[in-house]
Amino acid sequence: MKSTLLKVAAFSALSLSACIGSTQAGKENSVTTDVSASATTNGVKDSLSSKVATAAEVIAKKEVPVLCYHQIRDWKASDSKRAHDDIIPPANFNQHIKMLADSGYHTILPDELYDYLNYGKKLPEKPIMITFDDTDLDQYTVGAKTLKKYGFKGVFFIMTVSIGRPRYMSKAQIKALSDEGHVIASHTWNHKNFAQFTDEDWEIQIDKPTKTLEAITGKKVEYFAYPYGVSKAENLHKLQEHGFKAAFILSTKRDPNYPLFTIRRIIDPGTYTARNLYNSINKSFK
Repeated sequence: MKSTLLKVAAFSALSLSACIGSTQAGKENSVTTDVSASATTNGVKDSLSSKVATAAEVIAKKEVPVLCYHQIRDWKASDSKRAHDDIIPPANFNQHIKMLADSGYHTILPDELYDYLNYGKKLPEKPIMITFDDTDLDQYTVGAKTLKKYGFKGVFFIMTVSIGRPRYMSKAQIKALSDEGHVIASHTWNHKNFAQFTDEDWEIQIDKPTKTLEAITGKKVEYFAYPYGVSKAENLHKLQEHGFKAAFILSTKRDPNYPLFTIRRIIDPGTYTARNLYNSINKSFK
């Protein structure tokens, strides 16, 4: 596009010169020279920005906060105290998202994070990513609605075995999220622990879910979240071989050789106040 615009600019300038006479030729040559110099300079900048970061360079960059949510509903008497970490009441969720908006955070999506980590592309001030695991229906009915209220976008990691089941999202709802600008990503077929994958699981848990989600959204699926946040160092390269650009763990340590495939997230517990979350973000991501 840039090259095309430069050609149009040069052509327009030459036409103008022909109309007003040869006295402008010197000026036209000067303009053409300036444009050429500018194009050369921009070409150098583009070349520099396309340099892929090493693993060490990725790890050295400032981490972008990534939040993880599961169920968004009121607690039940049958819920254990441990479950309260993964279940956030809708009122609390709204307060937390409002706090992020009021604090000046801007949501980003995986491609933006990938380009920042890999190529050094700029991010908005106070970037943050909001992610949802497991396909729960309340992520659509409550989560996405709340994000929209504050002008935010999110990432939905879909466990494809659950699609269309009671209390889970349908294909139409997943498609609607994608059409609204959210990102649909993979969370395996049935939440099998990545560290326990067999050879057959790469087809069952990885390739087939990718094809299913791409058929639903009409878009490429290039990001993955590990069930339980558990990865396995010796298998990280296989995710890249199966078409993924990056993958997300939870709050454990990043892999020094594959930091793009061990991007950290923290769970926003249902027991947290908005202040608790704010402090946790600043403490967890350096």
